Amino acid sequence: LLSISLPLLTHAQTTETHHYAVEMAGIRVGTMTAIREQHPDNRSTYTLISDVKVRLLVYTVKIYYKAVSQYAGKKMMLSTVDTQTNRGNYVSRTEWKGDQYVISAKQYKHDRQAVERNPIDYSVSSLYFEEPVNRNRVYADYFGDYFTFTKTGTGTYRALLNDREDEYVYEKGRL
Repeated sequence: LLSISLPLLTHAQTTETHHYAVEMAGIRVGTMTAIREQHPDNRSTYTLISDVKVRLLVYTVKIYYKAVSQYAGKKMMLSTVDTQTNRGNYVSRTEWKGDQYVISAKQYKHDRQAVERNPIDYSVSSLYFEEPVNRNRVYADYFGDYFTFTKTGTGTYRALLNDREDEYVYEKGRL
């Protein structure tokens, strides 16, 4: 009788979480949580959750946003963005099917249906975990399109898509 024992190899999943305050004119109006899960089989999942409530003179704006992006290696395989607002609920989806991405972005005052044949290897979710060094575009899952990305100074970047502009500031490589 022959008995062979092999060592059990396990690769633990690692999770990294960052918490941010969302501010408007210096006043905290909500929170943003960014989560990156590294799975043992070279897959990763990025999750962004934002919960914002802004009281205006006669109206309160509520926005709950959840984006989940799944990668196999450096290639995005699926991204979903669910947005719940007091103006309605909206969904965007980017999915690799066969040899292309099928993109459907239906958000407040924004609708885009498209296909993309080039692999998406970096999206807005990635910005919360690494500085976008040497990148001139970043995939914006919410819009189903690319931000044009420009470095404007040390650790400072400007993202532009149509009339939408965002700024990202990094210190020692961290947002």
